Amino acid sequence: MSKKLRPAITMIELIFALVIMGIVLMSAPTLISMASKSGYVAMQQEAINEAASQANIVMGYHWDENNTDEMYLDPILQVSSGDSNLNEIGTTGRRLGTPQESYRTFVRSDGQRFNASTLGNDAGDTEKDDIDDFSGDSYLREVESASSDYIESDTIQINTSVSYIFDTPGGGSYADPGADKKITFNPNFTSTPPGTTNIKKITVTLTNPGGIDELDKTIVFNAFSCNIGAYELEERNF
Repeated sequence: MSKKLRPAITMIELIFALVIMGIVLMSAPTLISMASKSGYVAMQQEAINEAASQANIVMGYHWDENNTDEMYLDPILQVSSGDSNLNEIGTTGRRLGTPQESYRTFVRSDGQRFNASTLGNDAGDTEKDDIDDFSGDSYLREVESASSDYIESDTIQINTSVSYIFDTPGGGSYADPGADKKITFNPNFTSTPPGTTNIKKITVTLTNPGGIDELDKTIVFNAFSCNIGAYELEERNF
């Protein structure tokens, strides 16, 4: 009588297979947790991009309400608490060091001079038209990670504030006789001047109100915009 051999698995092979399956099943929670954390990082990066975009959007608006008349170039505005070296020289319409050919002037083309306004949304505005109209803005934005199927979308909060900051350059006054005319400026984002100055600070703060530990961070973007008026390109006829 002849015997036929048939393919089969041995006991040792079965044991090895069970051990491997056990290792995989034990590792699954860790792998899922790592995938979730990676997804949260992607969500946070998306939120950071959103906050940075908000700061850039605000920077694109007029410096002050008194700069918003589109019929005229934005003039430099008079301020109450700014560095005196940045004030107009007499009635020339110029700052120290500004060439006569420059369009950056305190005198608008219709002959008027204006003061910088107080912060906040201006009466009569139906839409935002200058930087400080964004002060106090707060909104929630839903974000989700496209890189992971293990987490749900979450909500971030973006707060925008605008304030004046001190505008005195460091290293002494650039107007001093004999100075090398090199100025340095280290913005002080912590203290508030008593009145208007030549620099407005834009702060965009990113928080997560959802209570997720991986997203429980406060991220702050600071930017500043200066009271320098506007320029006009020179035209030449040929």
